Amino acid sequence: MPLEAGLLEILACPACHAPLKDADTELTCTAEDCGLAYPVRDGIPVLLVDEARTPSSPAGV
Repeated sequence: MPLEAGLLEILACPACHAPLKDADTELTCTAEDCGLAYPVRDGIPVLLVDEARTPSSPAGV
C-alpha cells in the first residue's frame, strides 16, 4: 500500500534528515552516504534506525 503523497513529503530519515522515497514495502533514504531503508508494516512506516536495513544488506534481513 503506497503512502499518501502529503505524508511522504513531511517524512525524513531519522539518521540524517534527508527526504525518503517510497519503494514497495519500505522507505529509502535519498542521501547517498546514508541510504537506510525503513520498513513499512501494515501501512505504517517504522522509522527506527535499529529497524532499518543498511544499503548492503538484502531486503527482509
